[in-house]
Amino acid sequence: MDDIIKVILVDDHDIVRDGINALLMIEENIEVIGEAANSDELFALLKEKTPDLLLLDIIMPGMSGLEVAKELNHTYPEIKIIILSSNLDEDSVFNAIQAGINGYLPKNVNKDELVTAIHQVSEGKDFYSDAISTMIFRNYKKFAEAGRKHTVERIAELSEREKEIVRWFADGLSYKEIASKLFISVRTVESHKNNIMEKLELKTKVDLVKYAIKHGIIEL
Repeated sequence: MDDIIKVILVDDHDIVRDGINALLMIEENIEVIGEAANSDELFALLKEKTPDLLLLDIIMPGMSGLEVAKELNHTYPEIKIIILSSNLDEDSVFNAIQAGINGYLPKNVNKDELVTAIHQVSEGKDFYSDAISTMIFRNYKKFAEAGRKHTVERIAELSEREKEIVRWFADGLSYKEIASKLFISVRTVESHKNNIMEKLELKTKVDLVKYAIKHGIIEL
């Protein structure tokens, strides 16, 4: 049947592979077409068989699962990857995401969640266990809050004169026109602009205007 999801199991423990095989054996539309205990066995197997999806451990002899995932994304980008690991620390999870995996589950996952993950990932979706999803969200929130704090700190570094100059730039005034309004030289305006760009970590006047609108320095 064309809708059967073909799976290869990659884990250096026979008992783990046997257990997963037993869980998936009764699933009508999931077929385990091969097993590998390490990267060498896997890449040899991939020359003969083409799976839709891998269930991949992280810690293995030779190449780690993360190294395997990176290699597969270059050589077999069509193959989906679900990490099935007892390593649930933040570094492992985020390194796996950077390696291009499509899902991450703990090894003590129950059958229903495993089957759901296989189906969702095979359909092009990502799937993470609840604990890992919470971890990802918590870190995203932390980085977002840090980004907002950094933005506030950068804006706070601007003097009132510099904010005023930003507003004039946003109104489309030239250096000469701003200098005339503020009774300062064009060179001083340029110096202020350079200081503003450095403080806000921007490169062009267009970036400056967009930044000012987005963060409320000016209003439309």
